[in-house]
Amino acid sequence: MTNLTDRITIDPEQCGGRPCIRGMRIRVVDVLDLFAAGLNAAQILEELPDLEMDDIKAALRYAAHGFRRSRLF
Repeated sequence: MTNLTDRITIDPEQCGGRPCIRGMRIRVVDVLDLFAAGLNAAQILEELPDLEMDDIKAALRYAAHGFRRSRLF
């Protein structure tokens, strides 16, 4: 399993400091939004060909980690 830090990068000079995939301008939230829109992992990889399956898994793990640390209500 890949470490999140190998896949998820945060650079204040890129995308407003939001978490991105491997230094690209593809934000974690972009991947999550595509899932929310009903795409599956294979479709996301077609839509964003620079991504790899491990990038998608890292984005989901990153989001899950953040969700566990926050309170929505």
